[in-house]
Amino acid sequence: MARDLVLLVGTTKGLFLIAGGSGQGDWTVSGPHCDGWPINHAIGDPESGAIWAGGGGDWHGAGVWRSADGGKTWDLAKFTKGQMDDWAANDPDFAEMIGWTGAEPAFGAGFAQIWSIGRSHGKLYAGTKPASLLQSSDGGVTWEQVQSLSDHPSSGSWNPGAAGLVLHTIVSDPEDPKKLWIGISAAGVFATEDGGKTWERRNRLSNAEACGHHDHPAAPRDGETGHCVHNMVRAPGGGDVLYQQNHHGVWRSSDGGRSWDDINTGLPSTFGFPIRVHPRDPDTIWTLPLNGDSIGRFPPGAAAAVWRSRNGGRSWQPMRNGLPQQNCYFTVLRQAMAGDTHDPAGLYFGTNSGSVFASLDEGDTWHEIARHLPTILAVEVLERG
Repeated sequence: MARDLVLLVGTTKGLFLIAGGSGQGDWTVSGPHCDGWPINHAIGDPESGAIWAGGGGDWHGAGVWRSADGGKTWDLAKFTKGQMDDWAANDPDFAEMIGWTGAEPAFGAGFAQIWSIGRSHGKLYAGTKPASLLQSSDGGVTWEQVQSLSDHPSSGSWNPGAAGLVLHTIVSDPEDPKKLWIGISAAGVFATEDGGKTWERRNRLSNAEACGHHDHPAAPRDGETGHCVHNMVRAPGGGDVLYQQNHHGVWRSSDGGRSWDDINTGLPSTFGFPIRVHPRDPDTIWTLPLNGDSIGRFPPGAAAAVWRSRNGGRSWQPMRNGLPQQNCYFTVLRQAMAGDTHDPAGLYFGTNSGSVFASLDEGDTWHEIARHLPTILAVEVLERG
């Protein structure tokens, strides 16, 4: 049965939309959208069909593209200057060609990119590089900085990871508008329970003795998880169960991030980028381990597998059916795995080699539904209302 959904696929050369299909066939691809901007993350509203796509870089500056009609037309909220603005300011012909108006972006040269977008109870949020949090109360037309996070007492000690200091993950509570969690590489997990007035840093290990000693700078130490969070999700239900894929392991929290348990036993590697949780079962999770920093960041043994746990990470099994099992050297980045809410739940991921794989049976079998796209940075699901 075809699924009535659209995959929002952010790439280095724009946003692509992949409309729902059945198994391997019937998926249609449109794009690139957003004038070919690098798109680090995109989300949609299932009720209105609105889409927001964030990205940019040194050339374009940073901004969020928004579409009110499911991707047919787009408007740009440009936040910061890029090199193209400097060119246009000194070259009238170039300025005319790109439609440059000379308007001063709202945040000047304050940051280089948008790395993540989130929605919570009528508000939009965007995470930037270098790490800060923006919010919008009017659907993405105007934005302001969440100064309380930027002014956190620990901010002077935040260290950039290999990709720079980025706020890449925004997690909300569907029942409580005052709760929000964010992940910053490499500063860790932060949470607010008062609507962003104050923020608590939450990286404490609950089983520090079991973690042993590691020399890697991103590894757990001093009673805390490594601060280089790669991705984080909240499990369904009211228990504030969180999972994160870290630069050095997969972790579970049963108390909203106040403490974290190591759930790596059984996985082939502690390194990976994405993690997903089932839409109804808080104990079913998926991750995609890679072989680590110094040996290529591709699937262990060059054989792709999504690893699934049905018991909250106490045990794992590899799901390989339909995935390449020889000479597979792709990487799946932190925002590049998504899921739908169907029964059985669908799962989708994109690779840096430009392929999108889909499973419509919770990971049991996989099909390649798109290929030869640009480097894929993010995949999200927009289920049509």
